[in-house]
Amino acid sequence: MTTIKPWPRPDQSAKAAGLWLVLVAAVVVAMVVVGGATRITGSGLSITQWDLISGVFPPSSHSEWERVFGLYRATPQYRLVNSGMSLAQFKSIFWWEWGHRFLGRLLGVVFLAPFLILLALKRLPRRLIWRCVQLFALGALQGAVGWWMVQSGLEARTSVAPERLAAHLSLALLLFVGLIWTALEAWFGQRRLAGQGRSGWIWPSAVFAAAVYVQCLLGALVAGNHAGLVDADWPLMGGRLIPSDYWRGSLWATVAHGTAAVQFNHRLWAYALLIAGACMVAASLRHRSRPLRPLIWLIGALLAAQVALGVATLLLTVPFPLAMLHQFTAVSILAFATALAWRARRILEVL
Repeated sequence: MTTIKPWPRPDQSAKAAGLWLVLVAAVVVAMVVVGGATRITGSGLSITQWDLISGVFPPSSHSEWERVFGLYRATPQYRLVNSGMSLAQFKSIFWWEWGHRFLGRLLGVVFLAPFLILLALKRLPRRLIWRCVQLFALGALQGAVGWWMVQSGLEARTSVAPERLAAHLSLALLLFVGLIWTALEAWFGQRRLAGQGRSGWIWPSAVFAAAVYVQCLLGALVAGNHAGLVDADWPLMGGRLIPSDYWRGSLWATVAHGTAAVQFNHRLWAYALLIAGACMVAASLRHRSRPLRPLIWLIGALLAAQVALGVATLLLTVPFPLAMLHQFTAVSILAFATALAWRARRILEVL
């Protein structure tokens, strides 16, 4: 008879490290969602300078507000899109970008301070120390790429370059996945190889998690090109199965900058994920998949809800609440897909 080992017992000595990493991951989620709001409100170019320390504090006087507003008035976005904007209107977009940057700084503090404390108290498993150092470096790189992204919209564009937006999000989500994975490693302890045989879900779950990650980046290209505002019909696009303006003359122009193309690609990948999720739910009905069944069914339900949200967001011309919920659900699916891939590696069949 085949039995399957349950979830491993928590590693009591590293519980604090696991909770800390989950907290850091929650800050990353907040950053991603506020970053999405910053993009939708057109706020990402409202702060034209990067000051790591002094930038923590927003303008505190009318003259300081006028100085910051004057810097923004020199940008192409102001001249071509927001000409005539009042100071009060500027403040409404400034706070979104300032909040996003503040969360980035907070992320560094929330990561580094507990990391040093746990090291001093010897409550961080030695096997995870180097990985945490790498995660911190990845967070720093993500911040640098964020400023590189902003620079693309300060000289000749009225918004940031879509490919730089996708690169910025890709590092944020890679950091998020790393935090979730490492938190699970800290909470449940080092994997112990025992028994005979392994779960057949190892590669399927890993490929699925990677596909969810790719879909998030395709969504970033949709956002960066404002492609959610074109071909706002469904299931067709502009009344056609394949949009007539899909090809833009070159592969790069089509994949990265074609508004119809990036939306079409995002749709197709969503359908593929939905089908994959349905297949996973069906496969989970087997006895040997019982430990993974709750996660798989949760992912399947979230995928169905996400597709419905995406269609509604498109048909209603990207209303702010739905767009934010759509982004939050995407990150949630990525989190559970990561947990599924991690869990699949822990299932060892005892024959």
